[in-house]
Amino acid sequence: MTNDTVGDRAAPARRALGAVLAASLIGLFILPIVALFLYAGYGNIANAAGSAGFRTALYFTLLASGIAVCFGILLGVPLGYILARYRFPGRSIVESIVLVPVMIPHLIVGIALLVLFAPTNPFGAWVAGLGIPIFDAIGGVVLVMVYVGASYVVLTSELAFRSVDAEAIEAARSLGASPTEAFVTVTLPQAFRGIVTGSLLMWARGVSEIGGFLILAYAIYPSFPYGGPVTNTASVYIYDLYSTAGVQAAAGASALLVLAALAVFVVVRFFDRTGMAWTKVGWFA
Repeated sequence: MTNDTVGDRAAPARRALGAVLAASLIGLFILPIVALFLYAGYGNIANAAGSAGFRTALYFTLLASGIAVCFGILLGVPLGYILARYRFPGRSIVESIVLVPVMIPHLIVGIALLVLFAPTNPFGAWVAGLGIPIFDAIGGVVLVMVYVGASYVVLTSELAFRSVDAEAIEAARSLGASPTEAFVTVTLPQAFRGIVTGSLLMWARGVSEIGGFLILAYAIYPSFPYGGPVTNTASVYIYDLYSTAGVQAAAGASALLVLAALAVFVVVRFFDRTGMAWTKVGWFA
């Protein structure tokens, strides 16, 4: 009996083992969400949807997370491009720093930002002098979201820019495109999906954050661009609901937040799959 024959006979067992392991992980992902919806029931989900407090918290969370993602793209994509395209002294140190927010417990993130932006700190006093509210304001929420989530934009952008076809860039240049035109018409469109993926991961991380909010922005008071009533982020609102009204009420609000997050994901995937996003633009689209 040859080794190839033994390998052929073992192949079904390997595939079966792989399927079991994959199904186990998928089950771990799905079953808690199914249990959440079943436990909450339609009534509690409807109550959450009808709650003015939860709707305000959800609106505020979507507003703050949208602003945070804009900052993440503005700051993270250029850094991802630099790390992908250039070699410079200290590059490995920069890449390590980018990973710091991923590794630090986010409750500690809140404490660290609290210390940095405290009015007794020179830097915090300078920021306060600019009239930028941080504590218990949308500025603090956006700050936390950017801190805990921008790493995903940087990392996925770096990978996306590394995968861009260098020959396509050179071809665009040979056709008369300037470096800027080649970047806008070739590099950026080819890296676009990676940037969108990182932005979506950053958004999800910001929406799910709670540790930093509990320290820096537990209650949110009106300040530009949020002009609504005093509220919380959705995660803090659900935590308060769990503490005061019990698990079932919190499960209803949690299920509604899951639905909102899934809706955003489905919309992004729809635009991506149908080609309606800016992924078809370029010299060689």
